[in-house]
Amino acid sequence: MKVVKSLLLGTAATLIAVGGAQAADLPVKAKAVEYVKICSLYGAGFYYIPGTDTCIKLGGYVRADMLLGGGGDYGFRNSSSTVNGGSNNRLTNYYFSRARFDFNVDTRTATEYGVVRTYADAVFSYDSTNVTGSNPSAFSTGSASLGLYHAFIQFAGFTFGRTVSIFDAPWQSYPAGGPDTIPGGSNHTNGVNQVAYTADFGQGITASFALQDETSANNGQSNLWNVSSGTAAQFVTGVYGASAWGGTRSPDIIGQVRVDQAWGLAQLSVVAHELHAAYYGATEVSGHPSDKWGWAVQGALSIKNIPTGAGDVINLQAVYTDGATRYNFQSLFPQSFFMFSGSSNGAYQSTGFAGLADGVFGTATGIDTVKTWGVRGGYTHNWSPNWASAVYGGYAQLRYGTTGKGLICTNFAAIAVAGATCNPDFNFAVVGVNTVWTPVKNLAFTADLSWSRLDQKYSGSIASPGIASAAKPAAVYELKDQNSVSMMLRAQRNF
Repeated sequence: MKVVKSLLLGTAATLIAVGGAQAADLPVKAKAVEYVKICSLYGAGFYYIPGTDTCIKLGGYVRADMLLGGGGDYGFRNSSSTVNGGSNNRLTNYYFSRARFDFNVDTRTATEYGVVRTYADAVFSYDSTNVTGSNPSAFSTGSASLGLYHAFIQFAGFTFGRTVSIFDAPWQSYPAGGPDTIPGGSNHTNGVNQVAYTADFGQGITASFALQDETSANNGQSNLWNVSSGTAAQFVTGVYGASAWGGTRSPDIIGQVRVDQAWGLAQLSVVAHELHAAYYGATEVSGHPSDKWGWAVQGALSIKNIPTGAGDVINLQAVYTDGATRYNFQSLFPQSFFMFSGSSNGAYQSTGFAGLADGVFGTATGIDTVKTWGVRGGYTHNWSPNWASAVYGGYAQLRYGTTGKGLICTNFAAIAVAGATCNPDFNFAVVGVNTVWTPVKNLAFTADLSWSRLDQKYSGSIASPGIASAAKPAAVYELKDQNSVSMMLRAQRNF
């Protein structure tokens, strides 16, 4: 009996030991893997950031551009006093290339105060080299550049940071594609620092108010010329004096009302723009002109669902400015430039030049504001889901005041040939067409042909001191209207 009892107890102990060993060998239960989940609250492409209630969307594009001059002409888009787009000679660049990568990040979080949104858009570009100067000429260094077009926070109707202006039309300066230099309205496609508030009244009706920092040279400030320091060498490049802005005093003050409906949209924008000049001379004791306020008003209209085809659209806008020129000749338009071509009156060549400004002053004078008006528009037609074509155009006039014109023409007298007439006013027009082929979704190939015309109001001839950077000698030149033709070829993949 004792033997049987011992066997039973031994067997039980062995089973317990084996069971304990097997339990110890079992793997510990793994923590559940948190997979990325689709966020359907804000449209396609959003996902929840793991471990949070924030949704994120990544996007962007890769683009390759080639800009070509037509028939040996030059591309006005590259014309300025620092590169030889306007010289129309052996220094002129007949083509220009760019590779670009755009990357944007959009995050949104639902809160008791509404959606908190952040958005950032960075652009990395590599531009080709350009010929600069003469005797000897040289290639400027092509290099990569970084641009930050958008970086803002939106909360409870407020926007803080950098983005497009509420003054702009939704299509910026591209009513149906086209070059960067279409006049006839504002354009802040590269962004502007601001604080804005938008009130939504329902039925697609909104009203917005913003304070914008327009002090950078490529945003809302054109030239503010102190003409008393102007020289003949500057004059023939479209520079009429020293750009004599003082320190910052007030941001631009902007208001906008907009209606978005199924038929399209209508928008009205206004802006107040302060002109705060520096001193007449080099020091404080020289005095300064009093501040002035410029202003601009713009209307925009988009019409969709037109009878010509599904997805076809017409975009139109018009603007008037007084002391706020860049809201018409916008942020990507050169604020002074020259153009050359052949002459018909026996002069060495013909030339046209233009200088843009918010205002003009001279020693002991006040600021005389510059007035402009302009229109632009475009029509896009979809031939099929894979093919679309568009026509577009823009036209603008710039007019100096009586005092400003008199100051500028005093300097013109130094280069005028007998019988020449001084008038720094000008008109500028752009028209163009393009076709876009989309063989597969989010891949597009574009060909865009545009013609630009400078209708300048000077007449007669000038004895120019020459422009060394453009290899132009001192000679007599005919003052004449100028034209430019250019083509853009583009391949772009969105993601």
